[in-house]
Amino acid sequence: QVQLVESGGGLVQAGGSLRLSCVASGRTFSDWAMGWFRQAPGTEREFVAAISWSGDSTYYADSVKGRFTISSDNAKNTVYLQMNNLKPEDTAVYYCAADEQGAVVSIFSWEYDYWGQGTQVTVSS
Repeated sequence: QVQLVESGGGLVQAGGSLRLSCVASGRTFSDWAMGWFRQAPGTEREFVAAISWSGDSTYYADSVKGRFTISSDNAKNTVYLQMNNLKPEDTAVYYCAADEQGAVVSIFSWEYDYWGQGTQVTVSS
């Protein structure tokens, strides 16, 4: 059974940085795509970033381009989201997701098959 476990969330001041990690287990992930999504209270879940398991392809939401970086460490079955220059509007629960049909990296949440439990990121002004 596939499991995704996120960590690294917390409280940070505006302008600060956090690195989220997502450890995947239960399968061989060589053809999967991995994504990060977030959801703030009262809003819909939104796409943040995605990466092919090989790391060759990455995609970012316009709101985080230039500030966030997604990466993967295949040896550790781990995907990271480095978040720099954080803003109060980045406050949300961040979710890691896995798409087992990852030949084309998707930005749409409904195309992801497995989800982590989420980690809270709070950015104070």
